Amino acid sequence: MLVAPDKFKGTLTAAEAAARIADGLAGLGLPVVPLPVADGGDGTVDAVVAAGFARRTATVTGPAGAPVHASYAVRGTTAVIELAEASGLRRLPGGRPSPLTATTRGTGELIDAALRGGATRIVLGLGGSATTDGGTGLAAALGARFRDAAGHPLPPGGAALRDLAALDLAGVAARLRGAEIVVATDVDNPLLGPDGAAAVFGPQKGATPGDVAVLEAGLARLAVLAPDPSVADRPGAGAAGGTGFAALAFLGATIRPGIDYLLDLLGFADRLADAAVVITGEGSLDHQSLRGKAPYGVARAAARAGVPVVVLAGRSELSEAEARQAGFAAVHTLTSLVPAGAGDPLAWIVANGPGQMLRALAASIARDLPGGPW
Repeated sequence: MLVAPDKFKGTLTAAEAAARIADGLAGLGLPVVPLPVADGGDGTVDAVVAAGFARRTATVTGPAGAPVHASYAVRGTTAVIELAEASGLRRLPGGRPSPLTATTRGTGELIDAALRGGATRIVLGLGGSATTDGGTGLAAALGARFRDAAGHPLPPGGAALRDLAALDLAGVAARLRGAEIVVATDVDNPLLGPDGAAAVFGPQKGATPGDVAVLEAGLARLAVLAPDPSVADRPGAGAAGGTGFAALAFLGATIRPGIDYLLDLLGFADRLADAAVVITGEGSLDHQSLRGKAPYGVARAAARAGVPVVVLAGRSELSEAEARQAGFAAVHTLTSLVPAGAGDPLAWIVANGPGQMLRALAASIARDLPGGPW
């Protein structure tokens, strides 16, 4: 029984969720293999560490400029960098957004640390960013130079990009020589326009309508001066406030669907070969989940091997028909365990221990899992 959940955001890491589910299934007396997964967003480093990568830490520049202690993961010459570790919303001091000035510099510093440690392949997970700087902070940390008309270096953040007059990528090309950069993301937005980085994701980072206009103008200026402006239209260029664009245009990266690439990296197919059933999950199973989030990626991979997939989620917004169409044999939720009259179901779950409830949910449905009798 292969247990491959993503995190339950804000309550359980993917590794913690996998452990609780495995505990709930232990009474069946069958081998249970925990394999926490991630899609490139928050929790990616934790997931690959649980799968055998070594954790490394570095002190880097946070999104608001203050130092932060961030982790990345290494196995052999492959390093997994999670943008959210250095440049994520959770790294904002006091949670105060800084949409116009937040920088991805710390993520570039993590990449530099991994390269200095001997990595030749960098897997960059994009998600949970606090930034809309077009990835210029990241590129600057690796040797790129962004200057205004007077030749002065631009200050950090997306607003400053309106004054961009020249960029020099010689330093970053030299720094990355011989390295492979792979971007893992489930975001397919372009850099600009109504579906772009500023318009779609800026408000999530505290940007007002006026701020969005400023950020859009800065990103447009960046695209015009890039070696190949058409990169701005490629799916994924808008990921993480335009960091996808910088990775493609300045680092020579390739973009892969986050969950598919991470499953390959974690050896999911090898574990799947002996599985009778897969149990996956995440905090909220909704229509966004069907756009490349971890449970959907797990279901697609399992379907190719003919293995049924069951989802355990905090809550679900999918109808039974939508769940089955997505490849889920069954969906079970923590909200189903909340007593009538308990008030807000999510608050009740948090107050009563989501880990314990997840274990109880797994135990309650164990003998009804497909592939039995158990």
